Amino acid sequence: MTESKFLQAKAILFDLDGTLVETDNRWADVLTEKLFPLKRLFPGLDTRRLARQLIMSIEMPANYAISILERLGLSHLLSGMADRVRRSKGLATREGSQPVPGTHDMLDALQSRYQMAVVTTRARREALAFIEQLDVDSYFPVVVTRQDVLRMKPHPEPVYTAAKAIHVDPRYCVMVGDTVMDVRAAKRAGAVAVGVLSGFGDRRELERAGADLVLDRACQLLDYLDNGHNA
Repeated sequence: MTESKFLQAKAILFDLDGTLVETDNRWADVLTEKLFPLKRLFPGLDTRRLARQLIMSIEMPANYAISILERLGLSHLLSGMADRVRRSKGLATREGSQPVPGTHDMLDALQSRYQMAVVTTRARREALAFIEQLDVDSYFPVVVTRQDVLRMKPHPEPVYTAAKAIHVDPRYCVMVGDTVMDVRAAKRAGAVAVGVLSGFGDRRELERAGADLVLDRACQLLDYLDNGHNA
């Protein structure tokens, strides 16, 4: 990543799950174990990477299906289902959400320097409940959810929507997320893409997707800026 990209940044957009909220990737662990016998046929197979790819290929159509039901006014059919699925995957639910370590200190430090927003595939009511429970609602005047866009990440529309709402050109935004979908959405919108390894992401996959920078956790973005990249 070039220094100038950080020097020009005016806003930082954050994914929610695995970026600001802890997740343990339980589905990936279970599927990795189920796929392990394949290594007898393909000794070089990375079963964990394959598990993640399979889950991501399923998750996007599922998100769109849920979004369509919501737009048709049929969200009551999903009552309780979303949380049950998220628990089985290891994703946080409103009853058990915890911030990724360093999140509050990072947001405190960034608030006076950048516009900030959340960009998530969660539903609006659910996303706002998480943000309030984590006590980070004061940092995010703008929250873009799947109900605010027609096309979700990796399409750039969510990034465009957030940038427009905070009145910042996408080229001057940094998108921070834990999946290749976050990275691709950022790159397609012309934003800086920062991948984090605190959630679902794998360093090699994030770099191949075009991430300008890959960090262990989002809070390290602050260290990176403070070490001279945004003096």
